Amino acid sequence: MKPIKEGKVREIYDNGDTLIMVATDRISCFDVILNNEVTKKGTVLTQMSKFWFDLTKDIIPNHMISTDTKDMPEFFRQPAFEGKSMLCRKLNILPVECIVRGYITGSGWASYQKNGTVCGITLPEGLQESDKLPEPIYTPSTKAEIGDHDENISFEQSVTHLETYFPGKGAEYAAKLRDYTLALYKKCADYALSRGIIIADTKFEFGLDEAGNIVIGDEMLTPDSSRFWPAEGYEPGHGQPSFDKHFARDWLKENTDHNWTLPQEVVNKTIDKYLQAYEMLTGKAL
Repeated sequence: MKPIKEGKVREIYDNGDTLIMVATDRISCFDVILNNEVTKKGTVLTQMSKFWFDLTKDIIPNHMISTDTKDMPEFFRQPAFEGKSMLCRKLNILPVECIVRGYITGSGWASYQKNGTVCGITLPEGLQESDKLPEPIYTPSTKAEIGDHDENISFEQSVTHLETYFPGKGAEYAAKLRDYTLALYKKCADYALSRGIIIADTKFEFGLDEAGNIVIGDEMLTPDSSRFWPAEGYEPGHGQPSFDKHFARDWLKENTDHNWTLPQEVVNKTIDKYLQAYEMLTGKAL
């Protein structure tokens, strides 16, 4: 079987009225696929998404049917796909990346230093880097093709953007995406904090099922789509150590002659961080 779509990390296979989504061991930073593979990374992404989908089905349905390759065509019953594959319902994906920020860091912190705003939202004066925000903020963006960058948009722009794809539904869909995003973040951030992990920010993707209901799809609260910080030792005023690929991103920023290749030591530390986050959040070793 050949994938019908290849993303930076995921491969999508058509299975008739369902899809099979495979999380590879590829790693991307700054919208570029690096030359390294990170062993077990795909398994962490798939199993962590499964964990969160199960935890949040009281808030919103999700696209997951099974992560057991016995439920998939025989082609997927081989070691390369075990643990990394998810059988999913087909969705009509909504063209907005739903980003939520509970803490000020990264591009948000850079923007705040310039003009006191993040994605056009004015924040209180006097915040320090990594501070917890008074309330989580919703900062959507458009979804870019591979090689392009997503573009931050305001909530009002997200209404217009959705309206061009779904006439008469823009305002309704935009409001539902915002409300689902904030509700999911609040529940999951509270849970993660009880397990010793701060979810600083994350992004979700949603789609419409056959009945036109909004369903969460793609991946959910993985180290690829989120910033995870250890709660122990958390201290605003500077950047925080992280459990996610920002470890790899930081190395690339500091070593500009990298040619999009990480040293093996950085690869090893990256997967160690992913595995540690998975174990802390789920209470189980992978």
